[in-house]
Amino acid sequence: MTAGQLLARLEERDLVTVVGEQSGGRGPNAALYGVVPSCAYVVGLDVLPDRISAGVADITGEILAEVAVDPNGHDDPVQLVHSAVEKACASGGIPMAGLRAFVIGTRGVVDPRTGDVRFSFDLPSWHEGVLAGLRRGLDVPVTIENDVNLAALAERSHGAALDMDDFVLVWAGIGQGLGVMLGGRIHRGFTGGAGEIGWLPVPGEPLPTDVSEPQSGSFQRLVGGDAVIGLADAHGVVGRPGGSVGDYVRTAVAEGAEGFLDELAGRLAVGAAAVAVVLDPALIVLGGDVGRAGGTALAARVEEAVARVCPSRPRVVVTEVQGNPVLRGALDSALHQAREQVFSETV
Repeated sequence: MTAGQLLARLEERDLVTVVGEQSGGRGPNAALYGVVPSCAYVVGLDVLPDRISAGVADITGEILAEVAVDPNGHDDPVQLVHSAVEKACASGGIPMAGLRAFVIGTRGVVDPRTGDVRFSFDLPSWHEGVLAGLRRGLDVPVTIENDVNLAALAERSHGAALDMDDFVLVWAGIGQGLGVMLGGRIHRGFTGGAGEIGWLPVPGEPLPTDVSEPQSGSFQRLVGGDAVIGLADAHGVVGRPGGSVGDYVRTAVAEGAEGFLDELAGRLAVGAAAVAVVLDPALIVLGGDVGRAGGTALAARVEEAVARVCPSRPRVVVTEVQGNPVLRGALDSALHQAREQVFSETV
């Protein structure tokens, strides 16, 4: 099929249209084609215990609307997602019939064989069978993905790891996670558990006796939300009443609490160094509530601490993704699926 024939097919299906022309010297001007934004739409979601964020974008990647839904009092994931999608589409003036794909980011391990959430400590209603229910209820291709993996995708497309094929994203916050990008692809592992760095054994920290306990991982005990707040208290760093763990870190940076930042960086470097000696990445990105709040002050300290205990010397930088990185990654993933689907049908 010639390029002209392919363009004609795309134009017949209202997938592309002439948006201008370009002079090439002799002969008639060449027509310039552009993708018709309304030919397809996608939805991305970030699911948390206390909030569901949803965004809708057209096939060109322009984000048309972002909304939030309060899940409190609702236990049915299918109904919650359906409500969030309806709200996002209504906010963006998008017909639900125009949706071609959507991707949902959740905490927990996603089984690569079934696509279902295998287990999630703080989203107990997200279990085996939810994915099938979502696909039946919405009649649109649906994918569930680990939230930190999606944040890593966003980092590669819009952030500090722009176009890098090999890097890791260390997600530091109340819970710990790791997104691993190898050869331009997310590495999920055999069971989907790659990146569950909270369970990393740490010298001096007790090993878990029951993996069903959400906060029992050794590295989680070292750098989890309670540990960071305890460390802040020990150094006299006072967070905002009712604030997040990131507020303590943000306050420490603003006040120049060197001792707190040095010790926190040393703790984070335990996990970062373990990753570095196994994968030898060129870049480690700090994300999550703690990573974002610590900024360059924390990232530089983690880089120095890793270099002291690790033969490799990866760069450590702070995330550069604006807004919600999980939602952005979900939209990027959905767009990739939709474009493959829409344009492959024409060839």
